[in-house]
Amino acid sequence: MPVAASRPLPPLPSRAPVPVPDERASDDPGSAEPAAHDGLPDDAAPAGDDARTATAMPLPEAVAQLPTTEQPVSRAGRNLRAAIGVGVSLVAVILLSLFLWRPAFLGVLVVAILVAVVELTRALGKGGFSAPLVPLLVGALAMEGLAWTRGPTGLLTGFFLTALAVLLWRLAGGPVGYRRDAAAGVLTALYVPFLAGFAVLLLVPDDGAVRVTAFIATVIASDVGGYAAGVLFGKHAMAPSISPKKSWEGMAGSVLACMLVATPILVLGLDAPWWGGLIFGAALAVSATIGDLAESLIKRDLGIKDMGDLLPGHGGIMDRLDSLLPSAAAAYLLLALLAPA
Repeated sequence: MPVAASRPLPPLPSRAPVPVPDERASDDPGSAEPAAHDGLPDDAAPAGDDARTATAMPLPEAVAQLPTTEQPVSRAGRNLRAAIGVGVSLVAVILLSLFLWRPAFLGVLVVAILVAVVELTRALGKGGFSAPLVPLLVGALAMEGLAWTRGPTGLLTGFFLTALAVLLWRLAGGPVGYRRDAAAGVLTALYVPFLAGFAVLLLVPDDGAVRVTAFIATVIASDVGGYAAGVLFGKHAMAPSISPKKSWEGMAGSVLACMLVATPILVLGLDAPWWGGLIFGAALAVSATIGDLAESLIKRDLGIKDMGDLLPGHGGIMDRLDSLLPSAAAAYLLLALLAPA
């Protein structure tokens, strides 16, 4: 019986390499915060899937995916070591200027506000808004100076004069886009130098250094407490369309941390009632979160990640002021009731 000729087996189909997602990349291009109040899972595939994918890659591509010796990064894609170093340096500058010579803190604040105004106007320019920069810078100096020398009335007067100067300055650019650019300029004046003026008002009394410390320390507690609680317990998104990583569990952590930090400062430093510290802490946790979400909304609308790149690991000055600006107004109003100067 003749033996049938053997037929060669068909070649095995080749598997195309599957790209491995970069787990360091942020899933929120419009968010500058280092995953504060977060804890929600990222969209990237888990590490086990990455390992199985790497085995299906040709050797050069698989080797390219091996871990490198880069600096540690947060889930928002930031250099944690640089962020911590910059944060500690900023706190040191603030405390030294506050307790050595209060006018020095005023100078630090004014410089930060001027840089933040430039950052915000440049960011708005990427969205087609041309906010007049010169009257905004001059108006920022006027607002902070009047707040220091004339109090709340001076701050309000400075804001109205700045808004009027923005409207008049923009007239030279013609009618095309006037309402858009004028509105952007007035918004910048209100958002940055006017709200920052409340920090100046906190500084004016003899115990102003303690008042400013209470305000800033509570906002920092909001960020730290929200981040820790979000990482450990975060499951329910707070505002997924604005900042997908913020969770209600992180918000609860912010409130608790703010109460724990604010209460002893207000009781021991400002002779306020203990329940006043609880109210102050809870209110600033809310205002800090609102400020954080508001800036994230603006950046998401403009399609940018950070307002600037001046601070390694943080972004720009404006990215660090987002929670502080509305909280300054809240702190001033609350302390006027809970611990009058």
